[in-house]
Amino acid sequence: MKDLINKAHSLLGLRITKEQQSDLEIYERELIEWNERYNLTAIDDPEQIRIKHFLDSLTCLLAMRSTITDTVIDVGTGAGFPGIPLRIICPKINLTLVESISKKASFCEHIVDTLGLTDVEVLQERAEIAGAAPEFRQKYSWALARAVASLPVLVEFLLPFVRVGGYALAMKGESGPAEAQSAEDAIHILGGQLHKLIPVTLPGVEEERYLIVIAKTAATPDRFPRRVGIPAKRPLPN
Repeated sequence: MKDLINKAHSLLGLRITKEQQSDLEIYERELIEWNERYNLTAIDDPEQIRIKHFLDSLTCLLAMRSTITDTVIDVGTGAGFPGIPLRIICPKINLTLVESISKKASFCEHIVDTLGLTDVEVLQERAEIAGAAPEFRQKYSWALARAVASLPVLVEFLLPFVRVGGYALAMKGESGPAEAQSAEDAIHILGGQLHKLIPVTLPGVEEERYLIVIAKTAATPDRFPRRVGIPAKRPLPN
């Protein structure tokens, strides 16, 4: 864990406290234990968890710094990434985790309870349904997602959650720039504008990574998101 702390400082300028380190250690231990029973993630080596889950999640701060981050929603969070590591390091975030798979949502609830994280809600639901619900729609300063879908599909999941003036962030691999270009029409239809691409290099990871940041400039039309399964079958602008 010391190595993670050093890498977080050199890459992101973060100073992780002893309490935060302890929370990450508990998170790692519980993830490994649950993964033996429920297959939550393909990454189960402690060193890889620290780099490809924890540090990767924290790179979102490269985009989120100097913005309002009072309300954050993590869509398709899986075992809690990137949302829970961000909440551990930034305790003022009011966080919603959206995950449709029961065993993964249950693990997130377990971690939230085990760490005593306040202002964190775990929602076991499809993004298309949650994004149409009045209590979640256009309420968040940031909507985040990692490895959920291609960007033209993903923006239909994310932007309905974001209030005007907020941002959506998609964590992507080396295909990021091409996906950003292919999604520009969809982004515009949903009330967004491509803001910037931030390249990220993780220590020991060859593949270039990108944070694709989308500004919410207008309200998302009421007809989006479309019903469950349609965004993936017919990505916008179709």
